[in-house]
This record gives sequence, structure tokens and C-alpha cells, in this order.
Amino acid sequence: MNTAKNESQCITAPVKKKAVLMDGVYLNGPTLHIKAAEVFVQEALPLILEEAVRKAIDVREKVCEWQPPERLKEILDLELKEEGEDHSKILERCRDAMRYSVKTGHPRFFNQLYAGMDPYSLVGRFITEAINPSLYTYEVAPVFVLTEEAVLKKMMEFLGWDNEGDGIFSPGGSVSNMYAVNVARYNHMPGIKEQGLCGTPRLVLFTSQECHYSVAKAAAFLGIGTNNVYVVSSDERGKMIPAELEKQVLRAKEVGALPFMVNATSGTTVLGAFDPLEDIADICQKYSLWLHVDACWGGAALLSQKHRHLLKGIHRANSVAWNPHKMLMAGVQCCAFMVRDKTGLLQRCHSAQASYLFQKDKFYDISYDTGDKSVQCSRKPDAFKFWLMWKAVGTRGLEERVDRALALARYLAEEIKKREGFQLLMEPEYANVCFWYIPPSLRKMPECPEFWEKIHKVAPVIKERMMKKGSMMVGYQPHGNRANFFRQIVISPQVSREDMDFVLEEIETLGKDL
Repeated sequence: MNTAKNESQCITAPVKKKAVLMDGVYLNGPTLHIKAAEVFVQEALPLILEEAVRKAIDVREKVCEWQPPERLKEILDLELKEEGEDHSKILERCRDAMRYSVKTGHPRFFNQLYAGMDPYSLVGRFITEAINPSLYTYEVAPVFVLTEEAVLKKMMEFLGWDNEGDGIFSPGGSVSNMYAVNVARYNHMPGIKEQGLCGTPRLVLFTSQECHYSVAKAAAFLGIGTNNVYVVSSDERGKMIPAELEKQVLRAKEVGALPFMVNATSGTTVLGAFDPLEDIADICQKYSLWLHVDACWGGAALLSQKHRHLLKGIHRANSVAWNPHKMLMAGVQCCAFMVRDKTGLLQRCHSAQASYLFQKDKFYDISYDTGDKSVQCSRKPDAFKFWLMWKAVGTRGLEERVDRALALARYLAEEIKKREGFQLLMEPEYANVCFWYIPPSLRKMPECPEFWEKIHKVAPVIKERMMKKGSMMVGYQPHGNRANFFRQIVISPQVSREDMDFVLEEIETLGKDL
């Protein structure tokens, strides 16, 4: 684009006649050169579509273009300077940012609990980023307040909370879990909001050893203390053992503590385990404990007639966290926190009644000013992209995604059992397929401590090689006393059976010399 630098930077239009000078600044006309700004956006959009959409989902392209941090700093030229750069340079920077980013929409990105690219969600994100709303009141975000309400209502139907419940979208499942701890505590001791922790009894909450780390973080953040998070044993599949939960509740009572909440997990991060919700709900009912279900990962199974049994009993939960940006591919971030209460508990717990936002004498129904339910002020309209996607593919389309992902996970598990040098950790219950790769040099070695010590070093080396090659991304981790193993996550509908075969073949190629 051959325009003058000041125009290409979109900063200064020619000063018009009769300009007003105030504090050395001309206050005549806009400071943004509208036409130049429009041209820049028109030039950037095809670049985004090429680099971040077409190439990012093309199986023939690399998943990542690995560079070490110091080298990447040089490439990106991160220093912020006094003078701006022209559009051609800025477009180069856009291209570099996309080139050196991990392509999470790539069919061979299996590294996290989110993946793939949904076109309707993507367009929904384009729209909300362009409009740039904040979701605190109906007056500034009418469309997005209503779409959030509609999405929450439909999600609560799948929880079995017909005609009851309340909720809000939060900036992450970790925040949803924090909300759960805060609301549960407030429900148990409403005075704590005004009086604080002074004079309160020792509060204790319970969660399994397989739970997400955000539960302990929430306890620390809210002043409960991580020592007051009682960890309940899990079985060999990673499910909370209800009998052990009851023992822990009684142990807390014996030392004079006040149990108030149980966090159950539907879809643990590593093993993909589902806690037995009915049995846990019975214990919560017996001891008057708030039951929160972290279904951030596993909540999507509710949309599948084949797999919703995994969350049997979730209708009895007092609160639920569910992230549609994971299995349902709504795009990061999209995280719902819902409570079964319909009396305004969420609002009472979090409200500050800021008079400059939540005036009582507005000309419309102020029940649509939902922002005071959140601990945030500014809040992104994360539900809109999910609403648009749901409208486009329907409930049946979302169900097909879940069923296909779990069928592919089952296929991969069966292939692992057939192939020499691969060992399944356990049969997958969800889309988490956990396995070891055993190089040829170790295949005749007995499974003694030395064997597992050597196996522990295999996955990190293969992970380094796959990333530097850019062929795929699969996560690994240790677990308890188990040596490092691969955790393959299957989500994207763009993933094929051939991609599952490629994963095993590529691991063999990258690790056979170890």
C-alpha cells in the first residue's frame, strides 16, 4: 500500500478550518483516518484467513514452527518504540505472529482439552471482537445479554434443572470453580460477605485426588486455606471413592471443623474419569453439604444419548461448571457457571450494586442487567459464539461431535492394544487415551524399577522431536507413581481415523532409536 506514513498509521486526517486548539491538541474532526483504517482491515483479513484459518487446519502444514524463546524474541522484534510503523510492516508482524503460533485448529493438535476450528464460532468471535461490547447491562449489550440467557437456559435443561437455575459465563473453568466455592460458603454463612473471616469457624471442603488444581487455588484465594481442602482417595480409574468421602467428612467433624462443600469431577484432566455423582449426592444430602460438579471437560457428554450416563446424578448438583470451548469447540474461552438456586443467590453473593451501572430507575426491565452476578465488571460475551454455533449445527450436530470423538478414542485404544511397543494405561472412559510407548531396546526388559525409570525418559524426548519437526502435538505427564505416559485427547471433527494411525506411526518413527 503506497500511502504516506501518517495516513497508513491511521492516526491523522488533515486538520480542517476553524480548528479548536485545546492544551496544544487540535479538537477538530476525528484523529483516526477512517479510510486508511478500513484499508488496513481489508488487507489484514485475507492474511488472517490464509495463515490462521486455511493453513492452520491443513493436515499438510506443520502444527507448529518451533523456535526457542530467545530466537523468537529476535524474530518478533518485541521492543515497543516511540514512533509507529507503516502498514506493510504491521502486516508482516501479523504474519509472523500467526506463523510462529501453535495451530490449535490443526487435525494433529492433540495437546490440550480444546482443539479444532468451528467456522460458526469463529465468525461469532469476529463479530464480538469488532463490536467490542461489555456484558454488564442490557443497555450496552442487549443482543449478548439475551443470547447468554438463552444458552444458559438450554444448558441447564441438559443438567435436568427444568424451570430452575441461574448462571453466568466466566473467564475460565478455574474461575467457575472459584465461584462455586464462594457461593457455597456464602450459602452456608451469608454473614461472611460483610463480616469477613474474623470469628468464622474452620471451614472444610472435599475433593478427589484427581480434581483440577483450581480447587486448591480457590481455597487459597478465598482465605479458606489449602490445608482445609480434604483430599479424598480415588480408585484405580481415578474416580472418587464415596466411602472415603464420608470418612473424611466425619474426620473433619471430629476435629471441630465445619464441612460445607464437596467438589466432584465429571471428566478429570488426565484420565478422563467421572466421579459417581449419585453416591456423592447422597452423602452431601446426608450431611447438608453443597455439591459442586466440575464438568468443564466432561459436560459435553450430556448432549449425547449414548454417553450422558457418565454424568448420572448431575441434576442433584447445587452448582456446575461446564466449558463448551472444550469438547464442543466453541473457541477459547467459553465457560459457564450455573447454580440450581433460583432465589438470586448468585446475585446476592457477588453483587456490589454499583449505582453508576445498576440504577434502579431505568426505563427497561433491570432483571436483564446481569453483570452484578459476576465478580468482574468488564466481561466478554463468550456465550454468543456458542449460541451462533448451536444455531448452525443444532443439538444433533453437537451430539454427533461428541459421539465421533469418543468413537475415535475407542479406535485409537484398540489400535494401541494391537501394536507392539505400545501399552494402554487403562481403557478410556472418555476422550482421554493414555498410553506408554516402549522403544525396541526396552521391549524384552522385565518391568522392574529400572525399566520404568527408562520409560519415564522416553515421552519427553519424543515430545521434543515432534515439536521441532512440527508433525503433531501430543501431551505427556507422570501420574502418581506411574512413569511419564502420553495423553492423547480426541476432540476435533476434522480428525480422521488416518490421523489416529499417524499418531502411533509417528511416535514409533520418532522414538524407535531410544
